[in-house]
Amino acid sequence: MLYMEVFMMTVKIGEQAPDFELPSSNGENVKLSQFKGKFVVLYFYPKDMTPGCTTQACDFRDRYEEFQELNVVIIGVSPDPVRQHQKFAEKHSLPFLLLADEDHKAAELYDVWKLKKNFGKEYMGIERSTFLIDKEGKLLKEWRKVKVAGHVEEALNEIK
Repeated sequence: MLYMEVFMMTVKIGEQAPDFELPSSNGENVKLSQFKGKFVVLYFYPKDMTPGCTTQACDFRDRYEEFQELNVVIIGVSPDPVRQHQKFAEKHSLPFLLLADEDHKAAELYDVWKLKKNFGKEYMGIERSTFLIDKEGKLLKEWRKVKVAGHVEEALNEIK
């Protein structure tokens, strides 16, 4: 029971965002804390190459310059392995990092690893969610159960 309590923590607005280190699509290990001094849009998504996830990633890609002008780092996280992220990023010209959370530890830290249901089957997976983290590493805003349409625009407006 203690194990569940430790890993089922919920991030709270105004508190320090949980730090983690994961392998990245650029071939390096990336720590969330290395981006202090910049805003971070940390988005968790279910799977590379699927329609909704591709749309979301391409929406972030298409507004990437606007995020850059506001000193914002975009980081996508899914349980896919690095090689899959690299193919996804290359195919869609994604200019931001994709992190491989194969053991879903980061997803658990942010309480986005959930029981899902699809066509009568139950399984564990990522609940599409986005977190806005400030320059000091504190959580400013969260979006859970994200609908892809209009989400990137909403995140960009929140930062502005």
